Amino acid sequence: MKKNVVFIPKVKVTDEKRLREVAYDLSVKSWKHWCEINNCKLVVMEDLIYDYDEMKITWQRYHALEMLENDGVDYDQVLMVDADTLVHPNCPNFFNLTEHKYAGVHNYGSMDWVIRSIENYSHYFFNNKIFPYYEYINGGFQIFNEKHREFLQSVVQFYLNNKDNLLEIQNKLFNGTDQTPMNFLLREHNIDLKVLPYEFNMQDMNRFEVLGNDMLHTRHGWVYHFNCGVRPHPRAWMEATYDYLYRSIDENTK
Repeated sequence: MKKNVVFIPKVKVTDEKRLREVAYDLSVKSWKHWCEINNCKLVVMEDLIYDYDEMKITWQRYHALEMLENDGVDYDQVLMVDADTLVHPNCPNFFNLTEHKYAGVHNYGSMDWVIRSIENYSHYFFNNKIFPYYEYINGGFQIFNEKHREFLQSVVQFYLNNKDNLLEIQNKLFNGTDQTPMNFLLREHNIDLKVLPYEFNMQDMNRFEVLGNDMLHTRHGWVYHFNCGVRPHPRAWMEATYDYLYRSIDENTK
C-alpha cells in the first residue's frame, strides 16, 4: 500500500560541521514521531550517491524518488525536508493540503539575498529572465509525487550540465546552491505549485522576532527551520526546542 513519505537527507559531514550532527539526530527523532502518528514512512538519506566534492548533498537529494524505489518504498507523496528542522508533535498532516501538486513555502526573510541570487543566476544561467522575489520557494520543505519525476531529474541535470560554472559562481557570489535554480526550473517546467503557509516552514525566525527563550515559536507554527542567521548556534535552539516539545513524550515511551 502506498504511503506518504518524509525524506530527510542526513549524510555524515566533515569534522567542522560535527556540532550539527546531534541536532540533526533530534530532527530525525521529531519526524519519526510525527510519521508514526500520521501513518507516514520516514526515510533518512545517509549515503552519498556521488562523492561530496563532485556534488553537494543539496543537489544529490533530488534523486529522492530513485532512492525510494531502490529501497522498495511504495510512495504516494514525498516531503523532502532539511535536517535542521523540527516538527511539532501536533502538526496537522500537510499532505492533505497539497491537492497532489508540487508544494512548498515561500522564502521569508533574507530578501536582499534572494533578490541578488535571482539576479545572478538569471544573468549567468537563465538568459536574464526574472521572476518576483516574493514568489520564491524555500528549498528546505518540498512536497512532490511521481508526476514530478521529470522535474526532479531536470534539477540534477542542470547541475551536471553546468557544474564547473556553477561552482565558480557559487564560490564567487555566495548565492546558494540548488535553491534558486530549482525556483527557475519550476517556472521553466510550468509546475503547478501549491504554496503552503509559513507555519509549515518557519525560516529566519529570529528576523521575525518569534524565536524566544519562552518558546514563542512553538505556539505560532508547526515546522521550525533553524537555518542561517539563527543565533547562537542553531544546535542550541534545536536542542532547547526539542526538549521543550518532546521531553514528556520521550519519558513516557521509555
